[in-house]
Amino acid sequence: MSDTPRLPAHWRTPLAALALLLLAILGLYAHTASGMVAIWWRSDTYAHGFVVPVISLWLIWRMRFDLAPLQPRPSPLAWLLLLGAAGLWLAGDLVAVNAATQLALVMLLVLTVPAVLGWRLAWAMAFPLGFLFFAVPIGDFMLPQLMEWTASFTILALRLSGVPVYREGLQFIIPSGSWSVVEACSGIRYMIASVTVGCLFAYLSYKSLTKRVIFVGVAILVPLVANWLRAYMIVMLGHLSGNELATGVDHLIYGWLFFGLVILAMLFVGARWADAPEPSTAPLAQGRTVLANQRKLSPGIAALAALLIVASPHLLERLLALGSNSSPVVLSVPAANAPWQTAAQPPSNWTPAFQFPAATSHTGYVGPQGQAVGVHLTYYRAQNYERKLVSSENLFVASKGDGWAQVSEGSAETRLADQPLTVSAATLRQQAGGLVANGLRLQAWRFYWVNGRFTASDVQAKLQGALSRLTGQGDDGAIVAIYAPLDASLSEAEARSAANQTLTDFLRVHGTSLEEALKRTRLVP
Repeated sequence: MSDTPRLPAHWRTPLAALALLLLAILGLYAHTASGMVAIWWRSDTYAHGFVVPVISLWLIWRMRFDLAPLQPRPSPLAWLLLLGAAGLWLAGDLVAVNAATQLALVMLLVLTVPAVLGWRLAWAMAFPLGFLFFAVPIGDFMLPQLMEWTASFTILALRLSGVPVYREGLQFIIPSGSWSVVEACSGIRYMIASVTVGCLFAYLSYKSLTKRVIFVGVAILVPLVANWLRAYMIVMLGHLSGNELATGVDHLIYGWLFFGLVILAMLFVGARWADAPEPSTAPLAQGRTVLANQRKLSPGIAALAALLIVASPHLLERLLALGSNSSPVVLSVPAANAPWQTAAQPPSNWTPAFQFPAATSHTGYVGPQGQAVGVHLTYYRAQNYERKLVSSENLFVASKGDGWAQVSEGSAETRLADQPLTVSAATLRQQAGGLVANGLRLQAWRFYWVNGRFTASDVQAKLQGALSRLTGQGDDGAIVAIYAPLDASLSEAEARSAANQTLTDFLRVHGTSLEEALKRTRLVP
């Protein structure tokens, strides 16, 4: 005889309303949901997203006997939070930020529970609902820092092992060959997988909040250190074997085997302090009293109100689309201002890795003392999730750069259009026969022009882009990348300082003409 109770009568209407509301949200936001699934499918880093909803449903199913006696009571307060989540989705969609729209979608799905069932039930299901956020593919923003830490630890460990190392950025040379820390070496896959498993393990194994927090902290720290050790061991394996081992596919195999052993060890140790499981709650006895039989708000009405809220961004977005500009871009080039002149050709063949622009230009300028400056204008219009101004894939140099490598990054202070501006800066090296070859070096700056303003901040650029669309001015924007060659006769520090001064002088003279050229481009129908 099954111990599964029949669905209590007071649950039937609320559950039906909740299910219909969830289906409606997935239908309205199908593009966002399918985009999230596509990332799970193509990226091993986020492949765990496929099982996260299943695990959340299973966790809720385990609680069914505890939830059954509770009375669903819709909460109008949750409607305000739904409105905030819908607003976040709209803002993210206006500037094509996958992380924002996908996070907002999960927030909408989670908030339907208090909206239809009430806060008491939502609190009872807090962890299963919160676990759904692990399905959101967020984490790429950590890549640069994780790669930097991995490179620094590996090089330090190699030197402590007596191996001489020459480093430039994320690339380094040891006597047996050259190595580079790329995205796969960052350890982000290990960290996300470890934190996901660690949170689930802590919830299932511990009742004490202190134990849970400590174990989650360990789940964050362990993959970080393990990845550093993995990178060091792979380089040492290659070095000691004359590059016969750990340089091809086995490079990744050794990494995952090592990580698997580390995670198993972490779970094994954590299990030693696991709390005894609580006794299972017996099924409801027939006729057991239901708490709070009287409902102040119908679940159906609550679900309908929630549906109107979550549908509102789509109506507003259609209205905003009426004022968008989708005509071809005719890109204006800044005119040279005295004493500078336009050069016959740019000072290098470097092209930034900015993805899918509407139009580009590359112009060279020569200063009064023969200073050379190159200007890349990369213009965007009718942006979408593949073609957008601010993207983690818009880089000075692609990870597999075509003849160029980035050896340092930072920022620089300058003035543009009579306003102070902090720009993103990087030193680039032409790949010409190896890491230590005397290839051309460039000092490059990058900043955005959006909504008639200059900024180097990704966040500010996104906010200005959203404001531009909300005020009916379209989504036009540009990335401005300017660069100057480094003087090979000077030391590295002196050459960078001189190049930065050249770029500062160029912007002081050409700030107005640069702004006017971008405005002309925006106004041309």
